[in-house]
Amino acid sequence: MNSAEAASTQRWPLHWKILTGLIVGVLAGLLARSVVSTISPDAKAWVDWFATNIAESVGKVFLRLIFMVVIPLVFSSLVLGVAGIGDPRRLGRIGAWTFGITLLLSLASVLIGLGVVNTIRPGDSLRPEQRTALQEQFSTGAEATVANARKSKSLRDSLLDMIPNNPLQEMVGALDGSSPGNGILSVMFFALVVGLAITVLPTESQPLVALLESIFQVSMKVIGWAMELAPWGVAGLMFSMTNRLGSDILWTLAWYVATVFLGLGLQWLIAYSIALSTLGGISPLVFARRISTAALTAFSTSSSNATLPTALRVAEEQLHLRPETARFVLTVGSTANQNGTALYEGVTVLFLAQVFGVELNLIQQMTVLILCVFAGIGTAGVPGGSLPATVLVLQTIGVNAGGIAIILGVDRLLDMARTTLNVVGDLVVAQCVDRMEGGMGREIAMPSGKSSTESTGSQGGNRQL
Repeated sequence: MNSAEAASTQRWPLHWKILTGLIVGVLAGLLARSVVSTISPDAKAWVDWFATNIAESVGKVFLRLIFMVVIPLVFSSLVLGVAGIGDPRRLGRIGAWTFGITLLLSLASVLIGLGVVNTIRPGDSLRPEQRTALQEQFSTGAEATVANARKSKSLRDSLLDMIPNNPLQEMVGALDGSSPGNGILSVMFFALVVGLAITVLPTESQPLVALLESIFQVSMKVIGWAMELAPWGVAGLMFSMTNRLGSDILWTLAWYVATVFLGLGLQWLIAYSIALSTLGGISPLVFARRISTAALTAFSTSSSNATLPTALRVAEEQLHLRPETARFVLTVGSTANQNGTALYEGVTVLFLAQVFGVELNLIQQMTVLILCVFAGIGTAGVPGGSLPATVLVLQTIGVNAGGIAIILGVDRLLDMARTTLNVVGDLVVAQCVDRMEGGMGREIAMPSGKSSTESTGSQGGNRQL
């Protein structure tokens, strides 16, 4: 790539291209619906043909590229995320505190998300005829998915089916609903067990870890290629939707965005504040002021991984956390503690279920909760990393996964917000773990022979990010 091409790429980041595709698709669809289609029956027929055979097809090519690598990406990332925690016997209390607080915050985030979306019900704003039109657009088994979603198992069967008899069969059936067990939930359980086995066999499992890392990187590359097509795909899908539904779909989308932001705000203001006040020993306002640099970096990059160096520096220099605690918790958290992503996925899944007229009972919503917590561990800490996991959750509960196209145009804005919450959540866990360990009077030996208290008391010296 020459310097001119590089400059052009910098002037047009992918998220701006996707936003441009959204705007172009919406405006063109509204224009076709309100002007061109009213000229004559022939004009309307031509517009409908173009929307179905050209615009919508481009969008579905983009979606299928993502669906193609969903299973290998989610499985490999979840196994690597769990394996990255390290040997539980060696980690001891730090690992236990990190896991426990992360689990509590993840559960809180999904519960808040499900509570908000069930209260506001943003997907119900569509009129019945518009919902029917939308189901026709994403007609790959729309009636069957609604029927499947209404089938429910007993709690006993649901729990037993989490343990797969045949993991490969569950992988094959996860996307089309033909698995005999719990589909992707069974796959995630298998990945969790494999990841835990790797942590206790670190030497013997290195070839498997290398293979899974390669699968993960290859899958991410394919996702990257798909995202390059995203501006065209979003434009085509939005043209098709607005041509069929008019501006009402935009109102529904606005309610969805507001619901996600409300959920993210409540997680920060309630769950994080309680954790900091009770376990972290710090005022939430003081904490927010000290971690502002990391939060702004996360918002601008939409990547937990890219924000990690900044978060490490903030943890050690602003929060004065011990380097051992900060490095372990934040490194693991950049992949395994994705509170904002888990909340977003829960809201998105229930929103799309409402849009397609799928009513989920309590057991099915609990399944969504468990899946989203697992997905928070297995989601890549990069822009757009949550899309594959969201697709799998949709498939598991019987909602047409193609409907995710509805929210793609606004996903970048939501990605920035949920990544910020992810990074803040990592720092919250680090603050709480460091305080709990320090409160027990534990001193961890440093390579130089100094205790952790001595090391953190000195702001210079031996810190390496």
